[in-house]
Amino acid sequence: MTTNGISSFTPFACDSGSLEELLAGTTLSCPCCNGQLTPEKLARLFGDVQRLARERAVAGNGHEPQRSAGAYAGMIIDPHTHMISRTTDDYEAMARAGVVAVIEPAFWLGQPRTTVGSFVDYFTMISGFERFRAGQFGIRHYCTIGLNPKEANNEALAEAVIDALPRFLTKEGVVAMGELGYDEQTAAEDKALRAQIELAKEFELPIMIHTPHRDKRPGTLRTMDVLKEHGFDPTRCVIDHNNEETIREVRDRGYWCAFSIYPNTKMGSERMAALVKSYGPERLIVDSACDWGVSDPLAVVRTARLMAEHGVAAEAIHQVVYANALAVYGLNTEMREEHWLAPSAIDQRTLYEGNSVLRGGQTPRIDQPASAAGL
Repeated sequence: MTTNGISSFTPFACDSGSLEELLAGTTLSCPCCNGQLTPEKLARLFGDVQRLARERAVAGNGHEPQRSAGAYAGMIIDPHTHMISRTTDDYEAMARAGVVAVIEPAFWLGQPRTTVGSFVDYFTMISGFERFRAGQFGIRHYCTIGLNPKEANNEALAEAVIDALPRFLTKEGVVAMGELGYDEQTAAEDKALRAQIELAKEFELPIMIHTPHRDKRPGTLRTMDVLKEHGFDPTRCVIDHNNEETIREVRDRGYWCAFSIYPNTKMGSERMAALVKSYGPERLIVDSACDWGVSDPLAVVRTARLMAEHGVAAEAIHQVVYANALAVYGLNTEMREEHWLAPSAIDQRTLYEGNSVLRGGQTPRIDQPASAAGL
């Protein structure tokens, strides 16, 4: 579509669930082979068309594509996902729904790690193979590196892990240090937090803060006090897992204020929509924090759609599910919009240290390079 001579793009909700509801039992045939077009195949086709349209719209006028009123189908960044514990189905569903990039913070695995080597292997995986795996399904993967506060209370091990962190902080795709902060708010956790704040300053990295599940407000205030003591710039720090108790003070102190949308806990989509309406989108970030527990890798997608249904302006939604995360996590330039606007073609025949995302007999996805498509 063209408006006043300027190319624009009107999005269409193209996930398989929406298409299945739209088709309502109707059968469509492929014009090439006469085979049945399933909702999954249609979703992939529509997704490819939307990606091409977005790329051309941005290339043509230097602006984000227009979004239709009452709906949101723009690009989404989920800036807090523990994809090492998710399946390839999750990657496929996220890509179909418009997620173009994810950030994976270093995390607790569910049980204590007992050696430095287990941390080193974990950091290597989220900065290496997981980055490759995401790319094989059309999603750009980044990570943050740090010692999670839950594992800071084994002091001897914590010190050894912190000593090992610098080798990972300059790796490609590392956008911040995190998750840092407090769990039980012990002296050992405080020591680890302070040491890692100084590392973030040394390596000029933003910080992602984990706020405690218990005593959240005092723990959040204490964290910000410590950051201030160390002279850390609030505009380079995301305070995550916020709720209605903490939002005002986090924003008043100049920090980026993130919210994890979890089923029945932390923050829900309805509450998030109400907060955006009340406070506006400035410095607010929505993420899923999906992990090995009961969580939803499409939480950001669902929240964006619900906000649209509740009358939140499309540009405000765009800020909280895309632009704000890119602004802060792009500060060290490892995360750039061009990575997904002009992505490398997917070829699932590609191996990573001899490994493929496929298993025997599965047909690889092989996309045409963007240049060959006339872009």
